[in-house]
Amino acid sequence: MIINGRGEINRRVSSDAIKQILDETGMFSSTILDTPPAGEDMSGFRPGFSKYKLVVIDYEGEKWPEKAAAELQEYIKNGGGLVFYDSKTDPVYGTPDSISVSKRHGFEIRTMVTDHPITNGLPVRWIHADDEIIQGMKIGGEGSQVLAVAFSDTSFAGSGRSEPVLFTRNLGMGRIFATLIGAPDLEENPAIHCSGFIVTLQRGAEWAASGKVTQEVPFDFPTAAGPVLRPDFHLITLDEAFGKIGTYEISRSTKYYTCIQSSIREAAGDEKLLLSIEKKMVKVLKDPNATAESKKLMLRELSWIGTEYCIPAIKEIAALPELKDAADFALTRIGK
Repeated sequence: MIINGRGEINRRVSSDAIKQILDETGMFSSTILDTPPAGEDMSGFRPGFSKYKLVVIDYEGEKWPEKAAAELQEYIKNGGGLVFYDSKTDPVYGTPDSISVSKRHGFEIRTMVTDHPITNGLPVRWIHADDEIIQGMKIGGEGSQVLAVAFSDTSFAGSGRSEPVLFTRNLGMGRIFATLIGAPDLEENPAIHCSGFIVTLQRGAEWAASGKVTQEVPFDFPTAAGPVLRPDFHLITLDEAFGKIGTYEISRSTKYYTCIQSSIREAAGDEKLLLSIEKKMVKVLKDPNATAESKKLMLRELSWIGTEYCIPAIKEIAALPELKDAADFALTRIGK
């Protein structure tokens, strides 16, 4: 259950995105519950937490009624999972006076705990797309652990110190995961489309609900080189990558090529699967509308996985001046 409430950002935009992101894993089937509009009576707000394995709080507003707050705490203590999303408000305890927000900008996130199920396998440093940094959040309580931080630069109205952006807490038999990134800006919303936000939310939700993480770190997780966006929230498929790779130019993102490389690595030892990928690469080589840069990428991969199947296509494009060197290199490595 995703609990939505009014705040400084459009919480319906974020709740719809969270639902899509979580449901994309195949592990969740989410429903959104809207709290009463700001200023209306909340005394009858009783979500019925016990019906759900996971509760996501996408809420900014007034404190909840005592009964609802007590039921949430009891739900967690009895083993329920909770995710706090990008909120300066705790519906149980209210908003601390110390909270402020930086200006929106891209920034580096540092993974501080590398052996937690949520962050295991993540880069130590990775870039998150344009977002705000929530500052002054006090992380305390038994079982609390800060998993990742971001330095809030004073150039962007920052605090001049490292601020927690991902953290966890155990409460009774339950688990809490908090992510303080991913705020939409109501335009292109790069922060909520950042694969770093998406993947950590998915992994954090699985951990909160079950105590473990079975999801692998995907090939498109950001690094220190820059952010990676998922326009439709889902991981690029191999067919999508090949559908887009033909338009590749040097100045553009390499995410489609990275997907193809990742698929080749995963197919290692599977001759049938590797041949199917080889055939897709040959199709790019034969495409008269594909860019020379995209064909060079295909030649690079074929140079070490290519079979007799790709030889005619490589020899054909070797006659083109802009591709001759790359084609000759591939043929030499293949042994032709």
